[in-house]
Amino acid sequence: MEQRDSRTAPPAIGVGMVGYAFMGAAHSQGWRTVGHVFDLPLRPVLAAIAGRDAHAVRAAADKHGWAAAETDWRALVARDDVQLVDICTPGDSHAEIAIAALEAGKHVLCEKPLANSVAEAEAMATAAEAARSRGQLAMVGFNYRRVPALAYARRLIADGRLGTLRHVRVRYLQDWLVDPDFPLTWRLQRDHAGSGALGDLGAHIVDLAQYLAGEPLVGVSAQMETFVKERPHLDGVSSGLTASGGTRRGPVTVDDAVVFTGRLASGALASFEATRMASGRKNALSLEVNGEFGSLAFDLERLNELSFHDHREPAATAGFRRIVVTEPEHPYLEGWWPPGHVLGYEHTFVHQARDLVGAIASGTDPIPSFADGLQVQRVLAAVEESAQKNAVYTPVQAVVAEVR
Repeated sequence: MEQRDSRTAPPAIGVGMVGYAFMGAAHSQGWRTVGHVFDLPLRPVLAAIAGRDAHAVRAAADKHGWAAAETDWRALVARDDVQLVDICTPGDSHAEIAIAALEAGKHVLCEKPLANSVAEAEAMATAAEAARSRGQLAMVGFNYRRVPALAYARRLIADGRLGTLRHVRVRYLQDWLVDPDFPLTWRLQRDHAGSGALGDLGAHIVDLAQYLAGEPLVGVSAQMETFVKERPHLDGVSSGLTASGGTRRGPVTVDDAVVFTGRLASGALASFEATRMASGRKNALSLEVNGEFGSLAFDLERLNELSFHDHREPAATAGFRRIVVTEPEHPYLEGWWPPGHVLGYEHTFVHQARDLVGAIASGTDPIPSFADGLQVQRVLAAVEESAQKNAVYTPVQAVVAEVR
C-alpha cells in the first residue's frame, strides 16, 4: 500500500472526549472516520477519553480507538496533547467542563442541549465569546443539521425556493419510556438532565425549525405532562436507552411529553411535538415547511430523501416530488459514495467533525455556536414557563436576530 509522505500530512489536532456512553460512541465514530472520508486541513487524533469508572473508560478507549483514558475530566483538559475537548456528558456538567476547557485554551464541542438552564448557557456563551478573542472556538452539537437532506433543505429555503415562509411544523417521537417499569436513569432526573422530552428531543426540533427558517422563535404557548410519576430505581448501569430497574421506586422529575406552538420573527407560525411515550415510534423525527411558493417535507426514517413541492407548477402536474439526496452536488456528499448509495445516522457526526475542524483551521466562527445554543435554551425556558402558566403565550428573550 502506498504510504502518505508525512511531510505533506496536515498538522494534527488532539481531541479529548469527556463521556463514553451513547453520544460518546457516536462522536468517537465521527472523529475516527472523518479523516478517511474528507481531505481536512487538520488531522484529528483521538488523544484521550475521560470517564469516572476506570474499567469502563479503559474499555471504551480500546473499543473506540482512543490512545489514553482518564478518570478525571480535569486531567484530560490539562493534557498537552489535547487541543479540542468534546463534551458528551449529562447536561449538569456541560457548563463546568466547557468553561474550564475554554479558559485552558482549548477548542470545545458540546453536545446539546447546551446546558440545563439559561443561566448556565449564558455563562457558557460569555466564556465562548471571551475565548474567541484568544483564538479558541466553541460549537454545540446539533447533529441533525448535518443530515445532507436537511442541509439541502436549508439551502433551498435560503435561496428563496419557498418564498415567504408561513408554517413550520416539527415532531420528534420515541417510545422507550412507554413501559412504566423502565428505571429512573439520569435522563429522568431534573438535576442531571434539566428537562425530559423537552430538552432531549425538543432542543433538536427547536434548533431545526430556527435553522431551516433562518430566524428565531419569538414566542411560544405550551403544555407539558409527566404520565408516569414514579419509576424503579436503576439496578446496575444503563446503556444507551436501555436499563434495568430494582424494586424501590422514586419520583420522575422531568416531562414525558411536550406540545407547543410558536411564532417566528417574520410572523410565520410553528408547531412542535416531542414525546418519549409514543408507542411504536423509535426515533421518528419529521418536519414540513410551507411557504408562498412551495413546501418541503422530511422524515428521518427516510433520511436520504427530501420531498419538495413547487406551487408555481401547473396544477395538472404539481405535487410533492421525491429528491434522493445522494448527489455529489448535495451537502457533504462529495466525500462519500456514488449517487444512490445512501448514508445513515452515524454520518451526521462525521460531518459535524468535518465542519468543526474546518472552522478551527480557518479561524471562522463554527455553526451552530454557543450563542445559537443559548437561543435554543431560552426557547426551552419559555416553553416551560408557558406550560406552568397553562399555555399562556410567553415571549422568548432574543439572543440573535438571524439563525445561521
